[in-house]
Amino acid sequence: MTLLSTSLSRRGALQWVLASAAGSMPFLAQAQAIDTVKILAGFAAGGTVDTLARRVATQIAGGYAKSAVVENKTGAGGQIAITTLKAAPADGATLLVTPMSMLGIYPHTYKKLPYDPVADVTPVSLGVVFDMGFAVGPQVPASVKTVPEFLEWCKAYPTGANFGSPAPGSVPHFVGELISRAGKVDMRHVGFRGSQPAILDLLGGQIAAVSAPVGEFLPHLQGGKLRVLATSGATRNKFVPGVSTLVEQGLQDMVYGEWFGFFLPGKAPAEVVQKANAAIRTALADKDVVAGLAAMGLEARSSTPAELAALLKADGDKWGPIVKAIGFTAES
Repeated sequence: MTLLSTSLSRRGALQWVLASAAGSMPFLAQAQAIDTVKILAGFAAGGTVDTLARRVATQIAGGYAKSAVVENKTGAGGQIAITTLKAAPADGATLLVTPMSMLGIYPHTYKKLPYDPVADVTPVSLGVVFDMGFAVGPQVPASVKTVPEFLEWCKAYPTGANFGSPAPGSVPHFVGELISRAGKVDMRHVGFRGSQPAILDLLGGQIAAVSAPVGEFLPHLQGGKLRVLATSGATRNKFVPGVSTLVEQGLQDMVYGEWFGFFLPGKAPAEVVQKANAAIRTALADKDVVAGLAAMGLEARSSTPAELAALLKADGDKWGPIVKAIGFTAES
């Protein structure tokens, strides 16, 4: 081989390497960790949505992203967090954790939403599943130990016939409404910006009862100022096994649960979705995360993006007729 041909071969090889590197730049950029991932939570700090967001954020920092922060975008019953996600780039740097209600039930209760519950979000993974609890506070006499007894108390003291929930139009709200209808009692609903603000008013005696995820009550059970009268699952909740279910107390067909899920902005690329899904599933499998969520009455459970999309559709179809029968709208 001549010196000229050797030089040409080296030049060609160098050009091939440079061309290959240039062609792979988008892939290399995408393979690099995100600088900071933001996890949006639509409810107040200290609640179950916030707990899930922070547990996962701790795990995905340093891997999926160099760092992770949780932003509590409270207000409008969780809608502000979703509209914030809608406006974010679909590059994986912004995630949302939200209850099913905002995407599966709100379309049945609001004539117009500031987001499309299908087009403006991309399902990533299920996060947790849980039952509802129905609790009373110091307004209600200690002799009231079950939901039927509470309903009888409401009939005798109609000024105390009220209950709070984390958001109007949410699953906890409708569980309370269904309890009210089952007892033929007109309980006034009070909506809050999350379960913890509702529970604080419950402990302070401003409202009589609260319908919320079971885990929201666990930190407050000691001391006796708060009593969980019933849970909404098909069987007794493992976090409060001494509390009977609504069905056990004679409220037939009252079996309701909910879940929190993780979402990216709408039309997120498949590779971004898969990367986020892998990170979240790994986080939810961590034993410390599982234990930390259990302390809040939450059962860690991940899924594929397709499974989450199917679950959201099924729950939306299930709650549509219930909402219609109750007759609730956001304007009512």
